[in-house]
Amino acid sequence: MSTPDAGVYISNGQMYQELRSLSDGVTRVETKLDTIGQGLTEVGKDVADHESRIRTLEHTMWRAAGGAAVLGAGAGVVAQFLMR
Repeated sequence: MSTPDAGVYISNGQMYQELRSLSDGVTRVETKLDTIGQGLTEVGKDVADHESRIRTLEHTMWRAAGGAAVLGAGAGVVAQFLMR
């Protein structure tokens, strides 16, 4: 037959030390999460700024492409008029 386990005895002092250690660890994690959250807010602002700038560049590109098409068509009409 097997003998019953006597178990493990943890004193109140040891339990208190473990709880303090756990509490300190949680505090460090919370601090790091706050720092990460602030960084994400700044990244969000940068992304919004980049989106705005990219949209402006795209808008300008399409205007330039439209202008080039109009000038090309106009040049074709002028060339046909001069060739007569």
